[in-house]
Amino acid sequence: MNSRYKTAAPPRDRELLEGILVVDKPSGPTSHDIVDRVRKIFGIRKVGHGGTLDPMATGVLVLLLGRATRASSLFLGSDKAYEGTMTLGVSTDSHDAAGEVTREADFGDVTRERLEAVMHGFRGDTMQEPPMVSAIKKDGVPMYKRARKGQTVKREPRLIHIYEFSIRDFNPPHVDFVMRCTKGTYVRKACDDVGEILGCGAHLSRLRRIASGDVTIDDAVPVNDLINMSPEEVADRLLPVSRFAPGQRHPHHPS
Repeated sequence: MNSRYKTAAPPRDRELLEGILVVDKPSGPTSHDIVDRVRKIFGIRKVGHGGTLDPMATGVLVLLLGRATRASSLFLGSDKAYEGTMTLGVSTDSHDAAGEVTREADFGDVTRERLEAVMHGFRGDTMQEPPMVSAIKKDGVPMYKRARKGQTVKREPRLIHIYEFSIRDFNPPHVDFVMRCTKGTYVRKACDDVGEILGCGAHLSRLRRIASGDVTIDDAVPVNDLINMSPEEVADRLLPVSRFAPGQRHPHHPS
């Protein structure tokens, strides 16, 4: 994502661009990088998001354009669905592939049945301690900044609910999985916790968000396509805020 793409849209085109834009975020840039790029390319003063993704992660990133920024709570509080890959035998300080390796161990005795039993135990209500490498603030300072200095501070566990945490493909050390959960769930922390229970360690090596509330990856525009669209083409991909009115049933997790 560089500056060679077109400049800001003229004022009359900006009026077209109000609503919900679902982007398929690539791995690498931060969610805020995507927000800033859309704001600059299309000359939109107000661009918000409905929940960030880690730089490594891909998939559904909900952007709120213009007056739709007022509807951010509809998405920030929604349930999420992910598919990803857990790598057994290696733990990292961030619990994902972006971190420094802290431990390596043999995973040869981990069977699919044993792993399924451990993962099943995460379903339902649970208290999850946020990872040190996170944007959560303690005394006004983000945890990740403390982690960079080698500091570890107490984090208050948060209540989450995991509807599904199941195996799609078991090919040790790599395990493809699906997770459907409430907001604020750290998938990478769940992978690390699974590794601790198994005794061999584990980390999240790939993550793709496939749904956020009623929005799915099928609604998403790849970023490389988006940055070459005209304002009219982008307007055609916008979803109205009214589609996400409170009280509508979310179909992406079991009732």
